[in-house]
Formats: sequence, C-alpha cells, structure tokens
Amino acid sequence: MSDAIIASTVLWGFVFIYSVMATMDFGAGFWSMVYLDREKTGATNIANRYLSPTWEVTNTFIVALVIAIYSMFPGAAYTLGTILLVPGSLILLLLALRSAFLVFSNVATEYRKILTYISGVAGILIPALLISVLPISHGEYVNFGDDGASLDLGKLFTSPNEYAFIGFAISSTLFLSSLLLSDYSKVSNEPEAYKVYRKDAMIAGPISLVMAILIMLTLRTEANWIYDKMMDDLPLLIASICFFLVGGVALYLPFFTKHNVTGMPRAAVVAITIQYLIASYVYGKAHLPYMVYPNVTIESGFTDPNSFRAVFATYIAGFAILFPGFVYFWKMFMKDSRYLQKKQSKNPLKGG
Repeated sequence: MSDAIIASTVLWGFVFIYSVMATMDFGAGFWSMVYLDREKTGATNIANRYLSPTWEVTNTFIVALVIAIYSMFPGAAYTLGTILLVPGSLILLLLALRSAFLVFSNVATEYRKILTYISGVAGILIPALLISVLPISHGEYVNFGDDGASLDLGKLFTSPNEYAFIGFAISSTLFLSSLLLSDYSKVSNEPEAYKVYRKDAMIAGPISLVMAILIMLTLRTEANWIYDKMMDDLPLLIASICFFLVGGVALYLPFFTKHNVTGMPRAAVVAITIQYLIASYVYGKAHLPYMVYPNVTIESGFTDPNSFRAVFATYIAGFAILFPGFVYFWKMFMKDSRYLQKKQSKNPLKGG
C-alpha cells in the first residue's frame, strides 16, 4: 500500500467519524427545536442533555480533518480551497453562529427560545452544505483553466445529483440522531422521549434509503465514472442494505422493560453505523485516485514522503493519547446514572 493510499485512508477515516458524530450532534439540535414546546414527552430535555457535552467533542474532528488535508495533500489544498471558497465560508459561518449561540444561551436565558431555533436550523443547513463537497469533487461543476479551477455555482445548484446528496444529508442527520437519542432516552429511563425518537427514526430511515437510491440514479447520468466503480462492489452495497434492514428490524423487536418499551435501539445504532461504514467505503474506494475529478489525484496532491511519515507518526501518537479519553467520555456519558437521570436544568443548552 502506497503512502498516498494510507494518507487518503486516514483522511477518509476522519471524514466518516466526523460525518457520523456531526449528524448526531446537528440532529440533536434540530430535535431540541422541534420538541421545544412538548415538555410532557421530555424529548427536548433528552436532546439538550445529549447536545450539551458532545458538540465540543465533535468539533475536534473537523479541525483534525482540515489539518490532515493541508498537511498530507498540500498540492490539492489550493484547488480545494478555491472551489470550496463559497460553500466552505458558509459552513464556517454557520458553525461559528451555532457554537456562539450554544455558548451565549448560558447568559442570555431570556432569548433561549430564539437561540434554540437558530441552533436547530443551522443543524440542518450545515450537513446540507458539508455534503455538497462530494458532488463538487466529482468534477462536473468545476471548470479547470490556465488560471486555476473555479466552481460553477449555477450548474451545481441546478443539478439533481446535488439535491439528492442534500436530501440524503438531511434525512441521515435526522435518522442517525433520532436513533441515538432513542437509545439515550432508553438508558436515561425516559420512555415517553424514547417512543418519540423511535417513531422519528422509523420515518427518517426509509427516507434516507430512498435518497441514497436517488444518489445512485443521478450519479449514473452525471458522474458515470464513479457509478460504474461503485457497481464493481455491488455485493458490499447489498450488504449495506442488509445492515439497514437489521437496524430497522431491531427497532421493532420486542424488548420489554418495566415500561414495556419495544425495540432494541442500541442494536439499531450499531447496525446502521456499520451500514454507513460499508457504504462510505464503497464510495471512497470508487472515488480513488481522484480528489477532484479529473485533474487532481491523491498522487498529484500528495506531500513529500518524509513529511508524510512525520505527520503520520504525529497522528498516531496523538490518537494514542486522545482515544482513551474519548472512550472514557463516552462511557461516562452513556452509563453515569447521575447524569442520565438528571432533570431538566434551568439552562438546557448549557455548552460547558
């Protein structure tokens, strides 16, 4: 395996981790907004308790992702920075606004409702913009000239493939977040909130599958090169769909507690995460060797091999230090009864 392949694997790993964690984070903000006035279910309380400690952890991975691009693929950084200037700037603006509102809700309690709405809307817009990077990288909307690359925004936002990706991002955000919040509601002993989020997952799940199919159909006409390569791994795509079905079935399985709660949300979360992992592997493999089709490849954008080895060693050492901390944080978050049973505080959007 070449150094460029190893670097692209690390980069795609960051993309996958951030995409899963961020969709759960952004979705929690959206559900907090949706159920703001339905206090009896406890759904907003659950969403806020999840959101409070996790949004800061999630931001760690987007920083790691950006650093990985610029340290491992500096030759591609200029092209990526140019064509992603507009969507990237909007993403950073929305991330800054959302983070600021989550923090300032601590002191601006009289504006908590409007801050919740801003956080919820941003939590849907950010994934929609983030996923736009993928169709842009297919090259259909990028003009390469003597002066460099430029993005044709008009062509991009009149593309069915772009809107299929946006629909997939939004539906996946709602699906993954409602799945995790249903699991979190169950371990928090909040049966009413669990029923709400389980129902949301049952609705958002099939929609996300339909959007994934629309992505494939539009790829066939707009970026046939990646569609054909994904079809070479059709057995893996079928396996991905099978894990989706396993996750769906897990939500219906009888699993009785003292509250007669139906479904196994933890099993559903695991199965759906594996499903997304397989699908993302097939897509990432099909995308190789291009970072931006057809002019920018992982080889043309790759850094000096000696620099890569130094950066790679730094990443290994960093994650050897950070990973146990992430595991410990997650165990406390999902198993600490003092936090799980905590009632709604005076400031539900406290960001810590």
